[in-house]
Amino acid sequence: MPTIKLSRVSGDFGFEAADEYGHIVKMDTSEESGGQNFGVRPMQMLLMGLGGCSAIDVISILKKQRQDVVDYKMVISGDREAGKEPSLWETINIEFHLYGNVDEEKARKAVELSLNKYCSVAATLYKANANIQWEVMIHPAE
Repeated sequence: MPTIKLSRVSGDFGFEAADEYGHIVKMDTSEESGGQNFGVRPMQMLLMGLGGCSAIDVISILKKQRQDVVDYKMVISGDREAGKEPSLWETINIEFHLYGNVDEEKARKAVELSLNKYCSVAATLYKANANIQWEVMIHPAE
C-alpha cells in the first residue's frame, strides 16, 4: 500500500510530503491564509496530478500507435466553487500541446481515452462533479 509521510518544515503551514521512494513535494497555504509561499497549494496539486496522470496515458497510447511525439506540454487551469467550504474544483480546462508528426484524430482519441477511461485522477474529479474541458493542439515538426 502506498504510504505518504508529511512533515512540517517551514513556518506554520510549510509541509514536505514524501512517498516511499523518497520523492518530496513542498506544500503551503496562501499568504492570505498565513502561508509563506513555501510550496504548492494542495488543491493545485490535484491539477498537477491530473496533468501527470493524463500525460502518462496519452504518451503511452500514442507510442503504441507509433506517433512521433517529440515534445509534450499541458496548460491546466480551473475554477473552484465560490463561497463554499470545502471549495471543490468546478471547472477544469486543459490544453494538450503535442509537438511532432502526430495525427490529430489519434491525439484526440488518446486524450478522450485518458480522461474518460484510464486516468484515476480524472475519475476522482468527475466523482466530485468537476467539469473537465479540453482541447488538443498539434505543433507539427518543421
